[in-house]
Amino acid sequence: MKFNIITFGCKVNQYESNMMKESLLHHNFCYEENIDDCDIIIVNTCTVTNTADKKCLKTIKSFINKYNNKILVVCGCSAQNKQELYKNLKIDILIGNKDKSKIAKIITNYLKDKNRFIKFYNNRDLEFENMVINNFNHVRAYIKIEDGCDNFCSYCIIPFVRGSVRCKDYDVILKEAKCLADNNHCEIVLTGIHTGRYNFNNLDLSDLLNDLCKIEKIKRIRISSIEITELNDKFMETLKNNPKICNHLHIPLQSGSDVILKKMNRKYDLQYFLDKIKVIRSIRPDISITTDIIVGHPYETEEEFNNTLAFVNLVKFSKIHVFPYSIRENTASSRMPQIDEVTKKRRVKELINLSSKLEKEYYDKFKGKKLDVLVEECHNGISMGHTSNYLYVTIHKKLEIGKIYEYELH
Repeated sequence: MKFNIITFGCKVNQYESNMMKESLLHHNFCYEENIDDCDIIIVNTCTVTNTADKKCLKTIKSFINKYNNKILVVCGCSAQNKQELYKNLKIDILIGNKDKSKIAKIITNYLKDKNRFIKFYNNRDLEFENMVINNFNHVRAYIKIEDGCDNFCSYCIIPFVRGSVRCKDYDVILKEAKCLADNNHCEIVLTGIHTGRYNFNNLDLSDLLNDLCKIEKIKRIRISSIEITELNDKFMETLKNNPKICNHLHIPLQSGSDVILKKMNRKYDLQYFLDKIKVIRSIRPDISITTDIIVGHPYETEEEFNNTLAFVNLVKFSKIHVFPYSIRENTASSRMPQIDEVTKKRRVKELINLSSKLEKEYYDKFKGKKLDVLVEECHNGISMGHTSNYLYVTIHKKLEIGKIYEYELH
């Protein structure tokens, strides 16, 4: 039978969808690019914001209306978070964030009796679900090394739908990385819900980075995201001594106001954040530091927002992912006084404009300099890819996808 997978959300979801695809192919299912021609539709959902929930729900309802003769499978964070809502829809197989690794078995069993399958777990009590991939559907390959979060930031639903921190077996990661490298993936991205909390048998993220750097065919190792509180001395030493670690760190700030950071239940203040950034730049002066910021969190006054703009200008992030605050039911922030949508939209626009300015300033620093570019796409004789510091580059030449080339930025 033929299947297609629709993926919403983060790199963890992308990894898990890739794993489901690989598992189904291994069990003699066929992947079909055209949804119209497939027998099974799998939707891997996201619930990080209200908008994410709405997009997932709209897509699923459209599939129910248009493809009522196909098998519909729904899984992931939105399914986990909105269980009762999804149970009332005409979905054949409905699971949360556990049992994705068993998707081939679950679908096979469903095909035998056509009995609707619904199963959810209390994610706070789970062990790491073993997921391994041998190949990835992008040039840059992801490895999920961790799942879950114990931070309970006041605005965030993810600890409730992903569960507690749990980590993949250290040796399994190294084996997976070697396999991906043998399959021509020269850049590996380490990902998880809280990647910096990786720890398996007292081996932490720095230990893992050191050992991954020893794999000859791996040329780059990228960390999808890491919290400022996890950048300890050991990590800084690892960053200093391993040039294979990409010259880019994504470090969520969330607010440039100490007042709002406290309301958010973040685990640092602005001075702590700034001091860590200074250490990073003393090691890697030209490093790209990108971030996430939530605009319009409860209690964010104009003064607090202006503090955020000032702090962003001080740090000089190379790019900011800007999110309007989104109420997540049953979180602490949902019970706080809310800011109107018009104010949020205005602040989002202002911060995005600042991000664009800083992004251009960072890019312009490298004009005329030669950087290594990993070619990820090539269309009509034009090649595209990213540098180690995550600059997106277009090269007017046909180059081999998956290879790294030196290129002078213009």
